[in-house]
Amino acid sequence: MKNLFDAAAAAEIRKRIALLGPGNERQWGRMNVAQALAHLSAGLELALGERRPPRALMGRILGWAIKPMALGNDAPMRPNSPTIDELVVLDQRDFETERKQLSATIDRFVAGGPAACTTHPHPFFGRLTPQEWAIHSYKHLDHHLRQFGG
Repeated sequence: MKNLFDAAAAAEIRKRIALLGPGNERQWGRMNVAQALAHLSAGLELALGERRPPRALMGRILGWAIKPMALGNDAPMRPNSPTIDELVVLDQRDFETERKQLSATIDRFVAGGPAACTTHPHPFFGRLTPQEWAIHSYKHLDHHLRQFGG
């Protein structure tokens, strides 16, 4: 299964980010490409324990059942998948600034390896192992890169 700890998967993601431009149009959703890059950085900060939003009620109820379906295969995330409020980016962002920030955050995640992953529960899925964080992070990055044709 693809995950962000795998060097080839991380290189693929970096290449896809490098091919994006500020004019890439979204295929779904409401964010523009710069907002999506900021959102992706925030998602990785969640995995690193730098953001600690509370558990969502629906996550407490359903997260345990959906987690194996979402993280147990290479199927991509569906368009318009829900997100947690704390990761929503509504303000305007500078594309190049956000691309550099995302690249730096990916580098920190990859360099830190499993030891850098938080033990704080994911707001929807609950406790994740470092491997599950790496799978989720890859899938989340892939999801938004596909959103912008990358």
